[in-house]
Amino acid sequence: MGLPEFWFLIIAILFVGYFVLEGFDFGVGMLMPILGSSHTGGDESVGPREELADPDARRRAILNTIGPVWDGNEVWLLTAGGAMFAAFGGWYATMFTAFYLPLFLILVGLITRVCAIEWRGKINNPRWRMWADVGIGLGSWIPAILWGVAFANVIRGLPIDGDAQYTGGFFNLLNPYALLGGLTTLLAFLTYGAVFLALKTTGVLREDSMKYAARLAIPTLVVAAAFLLWTQFAYGNGWTWIPVLIAAVAAVVMVGATQVRREGIAFAATFIAVGGTVATLFGALYPNVLPSSTDPAFNLTIDNTSSSDYTLTVMTWAAVLITPVVIGYQAWSYWVFRKRISVEQIPANTGLSSLRVPSE
Repeated sequence: MGLPEFWFLIIAILFVGYFVLEGFDFGVGMLMPILGSSHTGGDESVGPREELADPDARRRAILNTIGPVWDGNEVWLLTAGGAMFAAFGGWYATMFTAFYLPLFLILVGLITRVCAIEWRGKINNPRWRMWADVGIGLGSWIPAILWGVAFANVIRGLPIDGDAQYTGGFFNLLNPYALLGGLTTLLAFLTYGAVFLALKTTGVLREDSMKYAARLAIPTLVVAAAFLLWTQFAYGNGWTWIPVLIAAVAAVVMVGATQVRREGIAFAATFIAVGGTVATLFGALYPNVLPSSTDPAFNLTIDNTSSSDYTLTVMTWAAVLITPVVIGYQAWSYWVFRKRISVEQIPANTGLSSLRVPSE
């Protein structure tokens, strides 16, 4: 394996890490207005009635499940983008040109979500928190859909000419395969978020989360299976059946675990299913990095877009030194904040009562 192939593998691993970690963050954000509004009809014997009294406390409990980790999960995306820019400049340039509008919307969504999460508790005002919740929702729904659309288009191929220029328009990206990819990531992240909430909460909120996970599991399995089979038969190769089968078995286990309320098994299975799906996409892409639907001779490949050996060597040494530190720190963060959260543990809101600064 040469350095270009090695860095293609590293970028694939970084995107796998991003989606298996950030995926449940998006799901939690999308489910926050739903599960945070009221009790959804689970077994009330599993928790105290006080949990039903304050919807804002439920929303804060939901948000606190990802509070210590969501920003660390986004580091995987930043690292993947930086690695792509440094290792495969041609891939980065053409892809960001083709996906300018979708990636811009994803960026706006992510920035909106960051601001909403960070600022939600600063002002103790229902209207302020309502708009923050809208920001969290939009910043979760938009990327959850558009990431699937973008990656499906990368696998399918784009109209690229001999100068590596994108010659299509926005509506070229809205094809049936790409829309199915967007629906797949949307449903997968919703289910993932519900399972994660069940794993991280107690009482009625846990019961409600597992109920939603059970409702979402079967539609997610059906849509994801259709997308994976389409990918494999249209763009895959012999060995990509391995991640396809791994993802399929994990998805079936996830469905069974949600039906019997085993959130730990369901979370692990969803983790593997999401990872297997992303691995399938990168496996189907190799050795291309961006196929051309205009002419296969115009395909962007690992070889014709990679940086120099010197650049890749320096990057490799930097990755060897820094990556273990980053992974170790993130694993430690998850371990420290591993305990479940109860709505009863949520303290009173301590935000300012007004945007105005009181005069002395």
